[in-house]
Amino acid sequence: MLNDEICKLRDKLNKSIETGQDYNLTYQLSIELDELIAKYYKESEKNKK
Repeated sequence: MLNDEICKLRDKLNKSIETGQDYNLTYQLSIELDELIAKYYKESEKNKK
């Protein structure tokens, strides 16, 4: 589930970079992606224990 969200957001971020969209939008997408990735790793560490 989280992995799917990460993939979708990464695609959206890449598209915003490729099309030269506003920097603020690209930056916001990047922040959201970083937060999702951090959440993914946090949950994955929790599941290992």
